[in-house]
Amino acid sequence: MVGVTCALHVGKLPVAIPALTESLGVTLVQAGFLLSLVQLAGMTLGLPVGLMADKLGPRRVMMAGLLLLALGSALGALATNVMVLLATRVVEGMGFLLAVLPAPGLLRQRVHHAPMLSRSLGWWGAYMPVGTALALLLGVPLLSAIGWRWAWALLALLSLLAAAALAQGVTPDGSLPTVSERRSDAAALGERLRRTLHAPGPWLLALAFFLYSGQWLAVVGFLPTIYSQAGYAGSVVASLSALAAGINMAGNIGAGWWLARGARPGAVLVLAYVVMGLGAGVAFGADGHPVLQYLAVLAFSGVGGLIPGTLFGLAVKLAPDSDTVSTTVGWMQQFSSLGQFLGPPLVAWVATVVGGWQWTWVVTGASSLLGVAIAIRLQMVWRTHS
Repeated sequence: MVGVTCALHVGKLPVAIPALTESLGVTLVQAGFLLSLVQLAGMTLGLPVGLMADKLGPRRVMMAGLLLLALGSALGALATNVMVLLATRVVEGMGFLLAVLPAPGLLRQRVHHAPMLSRSLGWWGAYMPVGTALALLLGVPLLSAIGWRWAWALLALLSLLAAAALAQGVTPDGSLPTVSERRSDAAALGERLRRTLHAPGPWLLALAFFLYSGQWLAVVGFLPTIYSQAGYAGSVVASLSALAAGINMAGNIGAGWWLARGARPGAVLVLAYVVMGLGAGVAFGADGHPVLQYLAVLAFSGVGGLIPGTLFGLAVKLAPDSDTVSTTVGWMQQFSSLGQFLGPPLVAWVATVVGGWQWTWVVTGASSLLGVAIAIRLQMVWRTHS
């Protein structure tokens, strides 16, 4: 519930842009900033937030994140101009990061049965596609029924309910450190950071996430545009886009199931990157065959979902030790956000240069090839930790 609630705050904006333009006069450039500010927090603060979660406790940091999300969304519902809305989006972005980043570390603390931990991390990795699909599918009718301000207020309430569920369902973290302990721990934080960034696992995980997230968001994010340009009705475009985003959860959950049964993570990653590369090639290259193109998008997103599910599972094993799990995930989050920030503009630039989408598979294909190389190296590192 926590993850999906957070993802809804990210996914609410694309469907709300027309309403925001009419209500507040949001320009296309300003809409771009509204979309990217959430990723900006992840790009710049993922590692510090990970360090904070490892020190203060993941449950405590997640609670703070949900409350910040609720505050940002509630203030956004009251925004009278674009600048105020941008400021509230910064608050939401910080809340999103605080709420989702510590979750793998929390699961590692509370789930001690290895196969169950793998399955749990696979389910956790599905939060973003589920939230995105729900936003794409339900956002337009919801906005038509109650307007964007009440939608923002409703999501603020949903965040508070998620915080209450977390408080009720998960036992508290240990006590906060004293003032003297915090002073002595300053050096320990630096040591934790050094251990994380000097280990090969966190770097490989971060690069693997970067190569996945950029191409996934580019393909799924531009799908509504591609099908709208092809003349499909708005309701059809929304349904097709929601299914393409939502099917990604099958891969996330499947990764946890597969790893729990002893699958080699490197092999799972190689399979996913290969299918993503081929799927994007058909999706962008098979002009005139819309059914085939859409099936390729479903394979791209569904099988590609194996990657985040596998990487979250690897993060708890390839972190240097138990007190650097959230720090490792924070490093992954920074690179994931960087991929989402750079991938769509790069694909759009290629499409603009060549006058169509037919050559943008080159970008996604190159990402997949590099991903295969990273996956092979990750398998070697994982073997040394097994």
